[in-house]
Amino acid sequence: MIEAIWVDEAVTDLRPDFRVLVIGAYGLVNGPSDDRSRAWLAEAAAAAVEPSHENIAAWQDAYRSFGAKPQRTRPSVDALVRRLPLPEINLVVDAYNAVSVRHVLPIGGEDLGHYEGTARLVRATGEEPFDAMDKGEIVVDHPEIGEVVWRDDRGVTCRRWNWRQCVRTRITEATTDALFLLERLAPMPADELSAAGDELVARLREITPGVRIESRLADPS
Repeated sequence: MIEAIWVDEAVTDLRPDFRVLVIGAYGLVNGPSDDRSRAWLAEAAAAAVEPSHENIAAWQDAYRSFGAKPQRTRPSVDALVRRLPLPEINLVVDAYNAVSVRHVLPIGGEDLGHYEGTARLVRATGEEPFDAMDKGEIVVDHPEIGEVVWRDDRGVTCRRWNWRQCVRTRITEATTDALFLLERLAPMPADELSAAGDELVARLREITPGVRIESRLADPS
């Protein structure tokens, strides 16, 4: 699965410094938040940076590059550091949210059981379907033309690079196979991206000691 994931050149033309570390985790045994995951969240919140941090500023600039307004639709790590204490979702989501805040980078988590085809980061045509929640109901929306989106064969899985995930591929307590996308822009050092990946893998192995892990840096198409 992760060997086929790619980033379109139209995206790297916007930000040649973009890198994404892709991690596949297979055989997870997820569950509700517990004292262990609450401790991860509390530790991350205690060390959270200000929204003016240079990593967050880089993402705000990236959003502007394709016409988004980051004050209205914030990059995921920006939204997290403004939302303290961090929300409790489930063990796996708590793990990657804590790593995201600690290392100041966006991390997406996807349920591979609901994925169709290969994940790829592209600029949208505006016709791709995106399922979202509105007042408790699932509605189908569409990205703007030129918007940077993660997608699979069925539609958009995350809008505006890392702003909002679709309902279909969210990680739940029933998730067993998951995909994680750790996204980096300069000035974040490459070794910090690797460190974030190592920390996430350690958390996943703490949740499920027998989990099988694959990882790689995704290449442009």
